[in-house]
Amino acid sequence: MKNSRMIATRRSLVERLADWGEQLRWQEFFDTYSKLIYSAARRSGLTDAEAQDVVQETVITVAKNIDKLKYDPAIGSFKGWLLQITRWRIADQFRKREPGNAKRPFLSDDHATATIERVP
Repeated sequence: MKNSRMIATRRSLVERLADWGEQLRWQEFFDTYSKLIYSAARRSGLTDAEAQDVVQETVITVAKNIDKLKYDPAIGSFKGWLLQITRWRIADQFRKREPGNAKRPFLSDDHATATIERVP
Protein backbone atom coordinates (compact mmCIF):
# COMPACT_ATOMS: atom_id res chain seq x y z
CA MET A 1 0.00 0.00 0.00
CA LYS A 2 1.28 3.44 -0.88
CA ASN A 3 2.02 5.93 1.85
CA SER A 4 0.00 9.15 1.51
CA ARG A 5 3.24 11.09 1.11
CA MET A 6 4.19 8.91 -1.85
CA ILE A 7 1.04 9.68 -3.85
CA ALA A 8 1.83 12.61 -6.08
CA THR A 9 -1.21 14.61 -7.13
CA ARG A 10 -1.23 15.25 -10.84
CA ARG A 11 -2.83 18.54 -11.76
CA SER A 12 -4.08 17.09 -15.06
CA LEU A 13 -5.97 14.32 -13.25
CA VAL A 14 -7.62 16.73 -10.81
CA GLU A 15 -8.61 19.15 -13.58
CA ARG A 16 -10.12 16.40 -15.74
CA LEU A 17 -12.27 15.10 -12.89
CA ALA A 18 -14.59 18.07 -13.41
CA ASP A 19 -15.76 16.31 -16.58
CA TRP A 20 -18.07 13.49 -15.47
CA GLY A 21 -17.61 11.84 -18.85
CA GLU A 22 -13.95 11.10 -18.11
CA GLN A 23 -14.59 7.57 -16.82
CA LEU A 24 -10.95 6.54 -17.20
CA ARG A 25 -9.86 9.52 -15.08
CA TRP A 26 -12.40 8.66 -12.38
CA GLN A 27 -11.15 5.06 -12.38
CA GLU A 28 -7.58 6.35 -12.12
CA PHE A 29 -8.63 8.62 -9.24
CA PHE A 30 -10.29 5.69 -7.46
CA ASP A 31 -7.30 3.40 -8.03
CA THR A 32 -4.94 6.08 -6.74
CA TYR A 33 -6.82 7.35 -3.67
CA SER A 34 -9.23 4.64 -2.48
CA LYS A 35 -6.56 2.86 -0.40
CA LEU A 36 -5.58 6.14 1.25
CA ILE A 37 -9.21 6.87 2.15
CA TYR A 38 -9.83 3.30 3.33
CA SER A 39 -6.73 3.17 5.52
CA ALA A 40 -7.59 6.51 7.15
CA ALA A 41 -11.06 5.16 7.93
CA ARG A 42 -9.72 1.90 9.39
CA ARG A 43 -7.12 3.73 11.50
CA SER A 44 -9.93 5.81 12.97
CA GLY A 45 -11.52 2.65 14.37
CA LEU A 46 -14.16 1.87 11.76
CA THR A 47 -15.01 -1.66 10.68
CA ASP A 48 -14.20 -2.93 7.20
CA ALA A 49 -17.78 -2.32 6.02
CA GLU A 50 -17.85 1.17 7.53
CA ALA A 51 -14.49 2.00 5.95
CA GLN A 52 -15.76 0.83 2.56
CA ASP A 53 -18.79 3.10 3.02
CA VAL A 54 -16.41 5.98 3.80
CA VAL A 55 -14.56 5.34 0.53
CA GLN A 56 -17.80 5.34 -1.43
CA GLU A 57 -19.23 8.42 0.29
CA THR A 58 -15.94 10.31 -0.04
CA VAL A 59 -15.75 9.62 -3.78
CA ILE A 60 -19.37 10.75 -4.18
CA THR A 61 -18.64 13.96 -2.25
CA VAL A 62 -15.55 14.62 -4.39
CA ALA A 63 -17.60 14.06 -7.56
CA LYS A 64 -20.26 16.51 -6.40
CA ASN A 65 -17.76 19.18 -5.35
CA ILE A 66 -14.78 18.84 -7.70
CA ASP A 67 -16.04 21.69 -9.89
CA LYS A 68 -15.87 24.01 -6.85
CA LEU A 69 -12.25 23.10 -6.10
CA LYS A 70 -9.77 25.78 -7.09
CA TYR A 71 -6.70 23.57 -7.19
CA ASP A 72 -3.62 25.60 -6.41
CA PRO A 73 -0.79 23.74 -4.66
CA ALA A 74 0.52 27.06 -3.33
CA ILE A 75 -2.71 27.54 -1.34
CA GLY A 76 -3.48 23.98 -0.30
CA SER A 77 -2.95 20.43 -1.41
CA PHE A 78 -5.51 18.25 -3.12
CA LYS A 79 -4.74 15.47 -0.64
CA GLY A 80 -5.43 17.86 2.23
CA TRP A 81 -8.84 18.65 0.73
CA LEU A 82 -9.51 14.96 0.08
CA LEU A 83 -8.53 13.93 3.61
CA GLN A 84 -10.74 16.66 5.10
CA ILE A 85 -13.69 15.21 3.19
CA THR A 86 -12.62 11.76 4.39
CA ARG A 87 -12.62 12.95 8.03
CA TRP A 88 -16.16 14.31 7.58
CA ARG A 89 -17.36 10.99 6.14
CA ILE A 90 -15.64 9.11 9.01
CA ALA A 91 -17.49 11.32 11.49
CA ASP A 92 -20.73 10.54 9.63
CA GLN A 93 -20.09 6.82 10.13
CA PHE A 94 -19.56 7.25 13.87
CA ARG A 95 -22.81 9.24 14.08
CA LYS A 96 -24.67 6.37 12.38
CA ARG A 97 -23.71 3.97 15.16
CA GLU A 98 -26.14 3.29 17.96
CA PRO A 99 -25.63 5.36 21.12
CA GLY A 100 -23.02 3.75 23.33
CA ASN A 101 -21.22 2.15 20.40
CA ALA A 102 -19.82 5.36 18.94
CA LYS A 103 -16.49 5.19 20.76
CA ARG A 104 -15.66 1.54 20.35
CA PRO A 105 -15.28 -0.46 17.16
CA PHE A 106 -17.69 -3.30 16.51
CA LEU A 107 -16.41 -6.71 17.55
CA SER A 108 -18.02 -9.80 16.13
CA ASP A 109 -19.04 -12.69 18.35
CA ASP A 110 -15.89 -14.51 17.22
CA HIS A 111 -13.85 -12.23 19.47
CA ALA A 112 -16.15 -12.41 22.48
CA THR A 113 -14.77 -14.03 25.60
CA ALA A 114 -17.07 -16.14 27.70
CA THR A 115 -17.62 -14.78 31.21
CA ILE A 116 -16.21 -17.93 32.77
CA GLU A 117 -12.95 -17.44 30.86
CA ARG A 118 -12.55 -13.95 32.32
CA VAL A 119 -13.01 -14.99 35.96
CA PRO A 120 -9.64 -15.44 37.74
